[in-house]
Amino acid sequence: MTDLLRAPSRDLLPAYVEALETGWSPNNVRPEAAQEQLKAIAEDAEAFLASLVDPEAKGPAVKMADGSFVARLPSLRWWIWSDGFAGSIGLRWKPGTNALPPTALGHAGYAIVPWRRGEGLATAALRALLPEARARGLDWLDVTADPDNTASIRVIEKAGGTLLEEMTRPEAQGGGRDLLFRLTLPAKAP
Repeated sequence: MTDLLRAPSRDLLPAYVEALETGWSPNNVRPEAAQEQLKAIAEDAEAFLASLVDPEAKGPAVKMADGSFVARLPSLRWWIWSDGFAGSIGLRWKPGTNALPPTALGHAGYAIVPWRRGEGLATAALRALLPEARARGLDWLDVTADPDNTASIRVIEKAGGTLLEEMTRPEAQGGGRDLLFRLTLPAKAP
């Protein structure tokens, strides 16, 4: 990866915890995830860190916005680091296909801490994620944004995303509208 995207680690964990303690959440759909993660870190920091890197989907089921649980997809998470902790970005996929189950709205998700927004970090992180997505066999990344979240829409468009459609978010994901964007990945190296 790049200097911008760093694997979650014990030495970086205090900065991550500090961001969670401010009320920032790495989950834009479930803000309560911040408190759940603080609890998990307090109980077993090493297990928490290991859960962020799960390319074989061995972890527990994922809690949805409506409280239901769905099977975990293979996933990787990085911390966005630029003069300190600035946010997180994740990649999830279904091996052997670009398709995702209806409970997964996109391949990538990101969240920037409020005091670092507007610096271009989310766009840079999304671009930095593209080679990793290609390495996982994906031809494109689908990313969603709330139609009212103009900042996130700009991030996706600046990273090369094009709007595919407006869709209705499943109730398990909190309902409402979403915009679906697609980022075509660079061609595979010969």
